[in-house]
Amino acid sequence: MTRSSSRYGSSIAFGPGPLSPALKALIGANVLLFVVQLVLPGVTWTLGLMPAAVVEQFYVWQLGTYMFLHAGMFHILFNMLALWMFGTELERIWGTRYFLKFYFVTGIGAAALTVLFSQLPFELARGLQHSIVIGASGAIYGLLLAYALYFPDRQIYLYLVFPIPAKYFVMIIGVIAFYSSLADNNGVANATHLGGLLVGYLYLKGARLRPLSEAKYWYLRWKMHRTRKKFDVYSGGRPNDWNRRVH
Repeated sequence: MTRSSSRYGSSIAFGPGPLSPALKALIGANVLLFVVQLVLPGVTWTLGLMPAAVVEQFYVWQLGTYMFLHAGMFHILFNMLALWMFGTELERIWGTRYFLKFYFVTGIGAAALTVLFSQLPFELARGLQHSIVIGASGAIYGLLLAYALYFPDRQIYLYLVFPIPAKYFVMIIGVIAFYSSLADNNGVANATHLGGLLVGYLYLKGARLRPLSEAKYWYLRWKMHRTRKKFDVYSGGRPNDWNRRVH
């Protein structure tokens, strides 16, 4: 449940609106694979993320397929509910193509960080190597991070009771995930949650550092400058155009 405010007052709404085609496809794929799991439990061992299998047997597909498996009804229910509530508005802002790209980058990135963490020379990390990680939570946590960056003061009702600004909500779950990944011997999912937050943050903040995009931007600026000088045209423009670009 979220609450938005404006100069005309505040409104309370459950959910952001109808499902987009992209969300329907993602939720449909998750539900379909969940049914397959119920019928063929062995699928979890093949498509779930086992860090040792990725490293030793090169089961790289597990970095993506684990996102569509779940451990039970409540697991998939809450993940899909979060995908709908936080993903819908982000897709409206980004567009379907960028939204899907972000979803898979954060989900796969969270899996890759989990695999890397499992290779560290610590008992906790080594204990993750033969564990099975399943669920869309890595990508979901990435979406939560993005939601907090775009709507930092949008209130989220924690446990449907306590109103908390989105920026603090993400901070709280980030701290919980970090502490749990260190303190809990079974904290594979928590490490993946933390990975989703980290990858989402780096992806969004690093967007403006893409070399090809920056080269194209400065080339166009240089070309426009030459054209203005050649034809003696002066444009008022808008100040600080660099900071006005939104990624």
